[in-house]
Amino acid sequence: MKKILFVLLLITSVQTIGKAQGQRVVSLSGAVSEIMVELGLESLMVGTDITSNYPASVNKLPKVGHNRNIGAEATLSLRPTMVVGTKDEKGQSFLKPEIEEQFKSSGIKVVTFTQVYSVEGTKKLINDVATLFGRKAQAAKMIKKLDTQIARVKKLPKAPKVLFIYARGLGTMSVAGKGTQAKSVIELAGGKNATNDFDGFKPLTAEALIAANPDYILLFDSGLESLGGVDGLLKVPGVAQTNAGKNRKIIEMDGVLLLGFTPRLGDAVIQLNEKIK
Repeated sequence: MKKILFVLLLITSVQTIGKAQGQRVVSLSGAVSEIMVELGLESLMVGTDITSNYPASVNKLPKVGHNRNIGAEATLSLRPTMVVGTKDEKGQSFLKPEIEEQFKSSGIKVVTFTQVYSVEGTKKLINDVATLFGRKAQAAKMIKKLDTQIARVKKLPKAPKVLFIYARGLGTMSVAGKGTQAKSVIELAGGKNATNDFDGFKPLTAEALIAANPDYILLFDSGLESLGGVDGLLKVPGVAQTNAGKNRKIIEMDGVLLLGFTPRLGDAVIQLNEKIK
């Protein structure tokens, strides 16, 4: 009986692997792309969106645009059998409905996974991608690693106030409030989001910045560079008057690592935890 069960499992595994190997996949999500690589599925990928930049090997694949503004022609030219992406917890896909319909009418399977920006949401995303491609065993290892990393995050004596600023030069600066990935990752790292009186993002003002008075200011490394580094940021009205500005407590991190809620979420939280302790 055990031998028969083993043979059936082996046949099922071979069939699943064979089915997966016949796919040509375009990933429109940095998180999904990372998961696929970790699951050993990189060979199926024939293209990605520009948010897919880790590991470095995926940068060798053709890019079809940003996941919020995908061009159908660029994707179709890669002759995919499947397009994968994400949608928010309300079911809103990042892929425009008309583009999704165009893919489906061309005979392409479109799969959008729900992405919730939390530890449990990340674990579910890993499991969902693994289920699609028959890689549950590999997913279990990834989830165990994530759990181990999150357990290593040190509890801080007092939660410091951390303000996330999204910057693309002085003309584009906004701060993160409730319901954002930034708030979630700050709290996972043991900090307190400095601005919780609004939802989403809103433009940065000197008055609001001084009122928030963060202990740390957090930015993408590309965002800080666009402002001219720490010295450039300190010239932004209001920054130098905050505790973060006075003490030059400015943190820069890779954008996808910090807010992507990818399999590297544990790395991101540990790094931020160590920077704000």
